[in-house]
Amino acid sequence: MQHTFTSFIETPIGKVTILADDDFVSEVSFDERLKNDAKKGLKNLESEVQHPNKLTAIAAAQLQEYFAGIRSQFTFPIRQRGTDFQQEVWQKLLEIPFGQTTSYAKFSSHKPLAIRAIAAANGKNNVAIVVPCHRVIGSNGKLVGYAGGLWRKQWLLLHERKIAQLGQSELEF
Repeated sequence: MQHTFTSFIETPIGKVTILADDDFVSEVSFDERLKNDAKKGLKNLESEVQHPNKLTAIAAAQLQEYFAGIRSQFTFPIRQRGTDFQQEVWQKLLEIPFGQTTSYAKFSSHKPLAIRAIAAANGKNNVAIVVPCHRVIGSNGKLVGYAGGLWRKQWLLLHERKIAQLGQSELEF
């Protein structure tokens, strides 16, 4: 039986929780998500004490480097539960370059009839920041849909553009 390990880090956009087992990080989430899960009757990890392992410590260090502007890629192993289709979408998210965005239409161009299913799978991503679902925006350049809140999505995109030195964002807020 696998144990679940937990680390918390403070970031410029709020407290982040990292969950892992012995082999993989399975979740990187913001406090609001945990509070929403608790409202739905799911286990509230916010009240639990930190119980880190090597993986949560590595993930925490790499996330802190990301927020400090010195890391643009993550190297720790991740695995989240999901269907084969969701896994495919999450893998495709990892291909979006740091500091760049793509629209839902362009992101789903390989399966245009599945745009809604692809958007739904994107929304089910449990490894925020690392699996960069925040890099997918509306076709009109507007920010849409982010479980961590649109203000966080905006912050993450502007942070990445600044670090990548891509200049002024073309995003509409």
